[in-house]
Amino acid sequence: MRSILASLGVTLLLLAIPVHTDSRRFELDDASHMVRIADPQFAPDGRTIVAVISRANLDEDRWDAELASIEVGSNIATPKMLTSSRKGISSPRFSPDGSRIAFLMMDGPNKDAHLQVFTMGTGGGDSKQVTTAPTGVQQFAWSPDGKTIAFAAADEPEKKTGPERFNDSFEIVNDDFTITSAVLPTHLWIVSSDGGSMKRLTSGAWSLPTSHPPGPPASPIVWSLDSKSIIFTERPSPHSGGGQQQSLQVINVADGSFKPLGPRGSAPIYSPDGTSIAYTGNAPSAAGAATPGQPPQGGNNEVVVFTPGSQPRVLTTTIDRNMARALWFPDGNSLLVGANDNTRVSLWTQPLEGAAKKIDLGDVSPNSSFWVDMAVGRKGEIAFTGSTPMRPSELYYKASMDAPLQRLTDLNKEIASLQLAKTDVIEWKNDEFNENGLLTYPPDFDPSKKYPLVLVIHGGPRAASLMGFGAQAQLMAAHGWLVFQPNYRGSDNLGAAYQRAIRNDAGEGPGRDVWAGMEVVKKRGIVDETRVAVSGWSYGGYMTTWMLGHFQGWKAAVAGAAVTDQLDQYNLGDGNGGRGNGSPWVDPKAMERMHEQSPISYVKNMKTPTLILTDMADYRVPPMQSFKLYHALVDNGVTVKFVGYPVNGHSPNDPVRQRDVQRRWVGWLADYLDRPVNAPQQMR
Repeated sequence: MRSILASLGVTLLLLAIPVHTDSRRFELDDASHMVRIADPQFAPDGRTIVAVISRANLDEDRWDAELASIEVGSNIATPKMLTSSRKGISSPRFSPDGSRIAFLMMDGPNKDAHLQVFTMGTGGGDSKQVTTAPTGVQQFAWSPDGKTIAFAAADEPEKKTGPERFNDSFEIVNDDFTITSAVLPTHLWIVSSDGGSMKRLTSGAWSLPTSHPPGPPASPIVWSLDSKSIIFTERPSPHSGGGQQQSLQVINVADGSFKPLGPRGSAPIYSPDGTSIAYTGNAPSAAGAATPGQPPQGGNNEVVVFTPGSQPRVLTTTIDRNMARALWFPDGNSLLVGANDNTRVSLWTQPLEGAAKKIDLGDVSPNSSFWVDMAVGRKGEIAFTGSTPMRPSELYYKASMDAPLQRLTDLNKEIASLQLAKTDVIEWKNDEFNENGLLTYPPDFDPSKKYPLVLVIHGGPRAASLMGFGAQAQLMAAHGWLVFQPNYRGSDNLGAAYQRAIRNDAGEGPGRDVWAGMEVVKKRGIVDETRVAVSGWSYGGYMTTWMLGHFQGWKAAVAGAAVTDQLDQYNLGDGNGGRGNGSPWVDPKAMERMHEQSPISYVKNMKTPTLILTDMADYRVPPMQSFKLYHALVDNGVTVKFVGYPVNGHSPNDPVRQRDVQRRWVGWLADYLDRPVNAPQQMR
């Protein structure tokens, strides 16, 4: 395939580099020592924020999470730990009167333990178990009067007797290949906030949504202000595939009756006066089709507001970004909204009437993995967790939209003191699109020298490479490599048209985008073109294998959880049958398109030494596709290594396996990029 020659422009956003007190570069163990902070929650009086602080425990191969209270003030505060040596802590939520904190925690030390709701005083100390759900609690919410806690829990399996107790057959519908038992729906329950007997509110074959990372958390359950009803999101079934639509429902707590609210969407939240509801959704009509003036299906996720019985209104169309979250401000006249935006996560104040205003956050990018980690206080103050290219996650605070941004924690000061690599934004034009990506330099970068280049292509494709702290990029740059993270059509950082442009063009267009961005980097004269590698995970793995089959001259490659066969993805993944591009079993053109857009179809062109990584029970991208790639490369005489992780999920989530992924990834590249070059090979 010939190179893309496009008009190119480069904008370098130079970042101020702090004075380092440690001359040592970022190393593999540093990634394991990074402290995580998440889920900030304002105390009702606004004086403190409670958040979850997690550290890797490599000896036990787990994340040790605890609740911490951080004072709101002008200086960086040392978090006060509220819990100690407890397992599975998450989701802290203040009682409405501020006297207690409810949270999720494992109800025992053994492998049969489940997450349950516990409460404790705001100063910490002993906790009290509130729920005893046999299958565990997935999420919960306080009633505004503080008397009741609503929670979501999966149904129990049928209890069989006699010979039937050995019969474990089950029906498969639109499920991923990892399924080993009947999928059970999740339903709504309530219990006194002091504990006691639990009352089931809903039942049936339909289900509340559940979380399947990577992705946003399940749509939260929300009480009405009078504590008499609950809004929740309903899915027609609990099965993972099929492109199921989610609809908002409201249930009367007293008698259990519920009815649809009309619009389809998720993450509903009442306005402060209880008259309106905001939610995120793709289309405001009950039929699911876009109405005049609204984006069509496949475009941005929008923030929508409606009063029950009235027509929903999309508020965020002019922002033209894929909205990840929305929270009401106390005045009820505006919302705090957040989304991937260009090369950062941005926050806006979005009024009910008028244009949105972007909030000045300096060089801090809020944390967002399909859900912005932020909170709004009762006085309109905001808090969020975020990072910069030179500092991992910390807690940040703004007393008002006009107040300066304050960093409240210093959890990762040791990492920030290292000799870290600088990152620039690179911009270019390809086809009709203005595109961008990130270029990270070795810490001792000299513009007169040439360096190996590693492409790290993001997954999603609804995601983006953003200017936050990147441990992987820092680790690679510390090896003396340039690291290029290109965004491509399908990324959700440049608007609906850019995001939709990947439809029915999974490989060709994005491949040209990536190549055009790399051409910009090469034109700077700093790339050793004999030592260029390509890598990525998930859709980044797909793009890696696509690039291997369409462009030549790569020195090495790493394909993590790679989609290599679109037909396997359609039939076996957790989104099976619901990708909206037509059934290959009905439409011959759809089958032909899947073949054309499958990297495995071009394996004869793949000559690059490749490391393949996958979870062996990956519900998102089934590992069969990695097996196909492995055997195809072996049979074609290509150097290849295949490593599997015996866990479920789309990528390892425990610290030891996460560390191993990076060790193998970087080690494989080092074997090829750091060895002497015998015969120059130009990229083409």
